[in-house]
Amino acid sequence: MNITTELVDYVSELSRLKLPEEEKASMTAQLEQIIGYMDVLNTLDTSDIEPMSHTFPVKNVLREDEVEVFPNRDGLLAGAPAHDAEAFFVPKTVD
Repeated sequence: MNITTELVDYVSELSRLKLPEEEKASMTAQLEQIIGYMDVLNTLDTSDIEPMSHTFPVKNVLREDEVEVFPNRDGLLAGAPAHDAEAFFVPKTVD
């Protein structure tokens, strides 16, 4: 794939980056190298490889929820701009 400066401008606009004119040439070369490496990866035979979402087995280990009494509720609530004796007051966000 031939990377042009117009494509570099388009990609930088999508990523909300402002590239100086002197960096566009080097970015064009770097993107061509990246696409070239993707072409190398596309030549690999992956027909016997099972698809995976992670490179290592992922297992979520969750503990049971336990209700605990906070020992210093007054100290915690003291830093809030608005509160009562039990909870924080926050602005209403949904009507």
